[in-house]
Amino acid sequence: MSMDPQALVQTLLGKGGRLRADLLERALTHRSAGRNNNERLEFLGDAALGLVMAEALWARFPDADEGELSRRRAALVNKDSLAEVARALRLGDYLRLGAGELRTGGHTRDSILADAMEAIIGAAYADLGLDAARTMVLRIFAEPLERVAARDAVKDPKTRLQEWLQARRRPVPEYSVITLSGAAHDQHFVVLCRLPDDAAETRGQGGSRRRAEQDAAARMLAALTDQVYEQVPGND
Repeated sequence: MSMDPQALVQTLLGKGGRLRADLLERALTHRSAGRNNNERLEFLGDAALGLVMAEALWARFPDADEGELSRRRAALVNKDSLAEVARALRLGDYLRLGAGELRTGGHTRDSILADAMEAIIGAAYADLGLDAARTMVLRIFAEPLERVAARDAVKDPKTRLQEWLQARRRPVPEYSVITLSGAAHDQHFVVLCRLPDDAAETRGQGGSRRRAEQDAAARMLAALTDQVYEQVPGND
């Protein structure tokens, strides 16, 4: 190892945090470097990571169904996400690799970084228990979790409504213009949003057809999820 691995642990667990030296060494050892490698800890860490993320998503998205929660978890625990977290921690600097992997830049390879990240989580679980592993995971995955939460906020209401319906195997909504008034330079649209499977309807309005559709979709989504309707910008 080119750096003190306990320095990495301080970053992972906070000041004063330590892991058993033998577990830490094993977690940072790729199979190319010997038989006492991180594959078993990787298996354990994968399970612990999946559980912690499931708990976090279940608490953060109370209206999400099983399919939506599974998709969000998959976005957080896949190889790319794990490798991104590992790079932010400079995990590659601490890895023990065989000569071949060293020559080919294995310390930067996504698969090796992702596996080592899971192994570190597994080592924390094996040494310190689930609570410590949970604290560590939530600490180092705080930013990816926020991105997953913010992803919905930047989507427009029509997209969010369609995804909500599709996640429940319901047909997409239908939109139709009810009224169009005003001069060409100052038009006002009223649009109907209708769900074809149960005939639920909402009306939206705006200075363009698109804005009125977004407003109607926002009203429908609020009604379906029992949330407060948030007005689409520009629909004063």
